[in-house]
Amino acid sequence: MHNFQPKTLFLGKNSIYLPSCHSTNDFASEIIQTKQVFDGTIVITSYQTAGRGQRGNTWEALPNQNITVSMILKPDFLSITQQFRLNMAVSLGIYEFLCKYLSDGLAIKWPNDIYVDNSKMGGVLIENTLSGSRIAYSVIGIGLNINQLSFLSDNAISLRLASQKFVDFEIEKLIEQLCECIEKYYLQLKNGHTEVQKKKYLERVFRFGELHQYEQNGKRFLGKIIDVAETGHLIMTVGEEVEMFDFKEISFVIDKNLS
Repeated sequence: MHNFQPKTLFLGKNSIYLPSCHSTNDFASEIIQTKQVFDGTIVITSYQTAGRGQRGNTWEALPNQNITVSMILKPDFLSITQQFRLNMAVSLGIYEFLCKYLSDGLAIKWPNDIYVDNSKMGGVLIENTLSGSRIAYSVIGIGLNINQLSFLSDNAISLRLASQKFVDFEIEKLIEQLCECIEKYYLQLKNGHTEVQKKKYLERVFRFGELHQYEQNGKRFLGKIIDVAETGHLIMTVGEEVEMFDFKEISFVIDKNLS
């Protein structure tokens, strides 16, 4: 990461590269604790030994083959109840970045996993520091499978596999482009374009408006995603009822035979 120069106003202008680390999110959080942090600072590593995802999951990534980065933002224009707006903006930025290389099958699996057809390419973990009723800092951890060709999970895919590219992508250049796309949507959010972003987010949500199987407390049911609440809750029709689900209350039943 010797020539890292994203074409941004502030995101990634201050970057920290670690050949390996326990967790870029943890490292970024430690920087915040020092009170000496620049808005838009990013932490990049080639090998994350204990990456974390939603629901306490770990992230499988081989050294030097994928994007593992954390971004520090100061979204103090958002209240605690508006946290999911940042989630949508970041997800849209990642989606637009990947659209440069993929034409079909790309989707945002609620709340912020990145899917290609029925396979997971990456995910986001946002951890907020609060000041009263506002968000003082957000650490946005992003893991994207890029050049890795094999996985222990049969539900994982990389950009190289999905795009059927025969040579490796240049990780440094991809992170530059990722910063540019996320900054674009972050600044839109800051300027109040919430409804426009929500509409785009729903248009890109995995399985939106389709009837599929889901699981809650070990029981499967058929449901249709119809909206996402301001709080981030998933709104679905289940039979004749409209129900809301929190992040940890529901799981998607993925049928790999349909990929």
